[in-house]
Amino acid sequence: MPPGNLISHIEAPLLRTTTMWSSGISWGLPLVLLSALPARVLGGDILSTQGYSLCSSDPTIQVQALDIQYDRSTNQVVFNVAGSSSISQKVKAKILVTAYGRQVYEKSFNPCDSDTYVEQLCPVPAGSFAAQGNQSIPAEYASQIPSIAFNVPDLDGVAKLELFADDDDTKDLACVQSTVSNGKSMNVQAVTYVAAGMAGAALGISALGAVVGGFHVGGASPSPTFGETFGWFQGIATNGMLSVTYPTIYSSFAKNFGFSTGLIPWGRMQQTIDSFRSMTGGDLTTDSYAFLQNSTLVDASTGSNLTKRGLDTMFLYARDFSASVNGTTAISQGSSDSGNSTTTESKPMHYVHGIQAYVEKLSIPQGNTFMTILLFFAIVIAVITVGILLTKVILEALALMGNLPKSMNSFRKRYWWRLAKTITNLVMLAYGVWTLYCVYQFTNGDSWAAKVLAGVTWAIFTLILGFFAFTIWHKAKKYQKMDGDASMLYEHKETWVRYAFLYENFKKGYWWLFIPTIVYAFAKNAMIAGANGHGLIQTIGQIAIECLLLILLVWSRPYTLKSGNVINITIQVVRVISVICVLVFVEELGISQTTKTVTGLVLIVVQSVLTGVLAILIAVNAIITCVRANPHRKRRKEAEKLKNRDLDDLTPLDARNSLLMDPTQLTEYKGAGSQVSEYKKAPLVSPSLTSTTTKSKIAYDPLSKRSESPYGYGGRPELSRDESQQNLVSGAASMGGRDRSNSPARQPRLPDVEFGQFDFRHQH
Repeated sequence: MPPGNLISHIEAPLLRTTTMWSSGISWGLPLVLLSALPARVLGGDILSTQGYSLCSSDPTIQVQALDIQYDRSTNQVVFNVAGSSSISQKVKAKILVTAYGRQVYEKSFNPCDSDTYVEQLCPVPAGSFAAQGNQSIPAEYASQIPSIAFNVPDLDGVAKLELFADDDDTKDLACVQSTVSNGKSMNVQAVTYVAAGMAGAALGISALGAVVGGFHVGGASPSPTFGETFGWFQGIATNGMLSVTYPTIYSSFAKNFGFSTGLIPWGRMQQTIDSFRSMTGGDLTTDSYAFLQNSTLVDASTGSNLTKRGLDTMFLYARDFSASVNGTTAISQGSSDSGNSTTTESKPMHYVHGIQAYVEKLSIPQGNTFMTILLFFAIVIAVITVGILLTKVILEALALMGNLPKSMNSFRKRYWWRLAKTITNLVMLAYGVWTLYCVYQFTNGDSWAAKVLAGVTWAIFTLILGFFAFTIWHKAKKYQKMDGDASMLYEHKETWVRYAFLYENFKKGYWWLFIPTIVYAFAKNAMIAGANGHGLIQTIGQIAIECLLLILLVWSRPYTLKSGNVINITIQVVRVISVICVLVFVEELGISQTTKTVTGLVLIVVQSVLTGVLAILIAVNAIITCVRANPHRKRRKEAEKLKNRDLDDLTPLDARNSLLMDPTQLTEYKGAGSQVSEYKKAPLVSPSLTSTTTKSKIAYDPLSKRSESPYGYGGRPELSRDESQQNLVSGAASMGGRDRSNSPARQPRLPDVEFGQFDFRHQH
């Protein structure tokens, strides 16, 4: 019987079996979820193998190539298999197909029997040989292939072909297995771009809010902030790094957020890191960018099951055919014929798990992981430094021209501190994943130089955060001794400008909560990297850590804004749910692959919904920030109205009628230092009385000018301050003719000099 008839003979029961099996699964939820996927994920009519691997310890038949592809539009299977055999021998073949962890098809046949005759396998020739070609699939079998096989991304399944000696079923001559793909995946580049855009939008809104608000003291940024959004993406990414048997659909989804942990694929960078590692003790044999480009990655659990992508009825059918022909071909590959063919060479499978699986699916060798994030961090620091320097130059130019906005003058004067604070902010954001990759480098890295860099940089990051934490704690204790609480952390401008980025969103009574946040980031990521390869330990540790943080947030509700409490507690609840769901994927618990797949879909939906909600909230914050009135501009307008109002209704005894007071200064607002507005006392002599000229716009401090005489006495010579005060008193009208010489003598005292919004004792 020719190979085409053999395919039909084998596929009839296979299609019935797999169709019955797939119909037995509740596809309602997956179909609902699939309706929300991008169009790129849903289209396509091709099923093809994804590499191969040998599954026997000492085979006499070797496989060098295995490529099978089924095109639904043409109903044809195109195959290319090649191999070699040490001797000529008759064999028996056995085909096994599993889908979602279940064995859905098994078929044994003798290629020399009349009804299952395969010329290339009867007998298997000695030496190297190959087989290639295409076979048409009968319409009655093609119609039984469910469309979902071409639509569901990241299917879980594998097909295996075993060859035994004709006279001994226990003698394993060859074993080859391969996974199948429909080319659809939840790892969609557009998702990465959207997520990165969300993080960038959150950062931009935070910056815009600060500018619109005039960088006022004591203000909290609206949630979700850039740190909260980016931290959520990091949580999704690290959730996909545990050493458990993830359904491929979820592991592909988690890869979309790898950018948040610094894992950005860049071929030239990886080649440079490979060269660096090779010169510092690294082994590039199976751990290099070139190796990854020529292998097919397969997630492997602690057991022998493949958790790559799978297979359904047609998938199995294509697998079957490919497996049977592969057995023949691999055994009988003709070197010369095969060499002249246009078929492609199959890539060997590379089994990975845990952190290695996550990073290598992004085309980053595990040995390059730390160096990748180090270079990426260095690039970001360089961009930030250049950006701030350019801003500084622009502000200086505006200051020289006299066009510098008053709100930006503080940034111009504190350039170096702004740069240091920005870098520290970045260190705070990256500290968790930096700990993860440093610990992973210590335990799995091969380059001594990379290990040294990991240790030094992690120590520097820890010292930086420790310095800021200690400084803030020390100031808080000092303020508590003076005032009874640490409110001055929020009200003292200099302290706020320097250190508020660590606690600005927390209530005054919970300023210290940034310290547990740092400890949480360290513990979570150190647990993932330290227990790599032990999925159960990782998962239990993650559940404990996430639950502790959730309890702390629910108990304290530490955020200044109510929205901050709601959003952050919601994010933490979803994190707890996520790690509990990961428990289903732990190999030791023996949960079925079908349950794992459904759980993976649920995880994708929950995390996607929360991500969508965050995106909506970011958009709402953007609208509010752009349309709301600037509170400082509003106060300035009110002051102008007060200054220009008609004062004819004043009585002689009205306090506002005093020459020593300026009505516009009575309610001068000095910033949101606390929940209660603070006011500045009016100066002894109103500025409106001592100056009628236009104030210079130059931001640099000009030479002070002598005030012009008030109320139009232009011909009167200008006097010094002391002379002016003396004339003000001596030239005043008498009060009822009373003799002032009888006035009691007063003791001289120093004037009450104002130092701004805060008391001098707080100026440290």
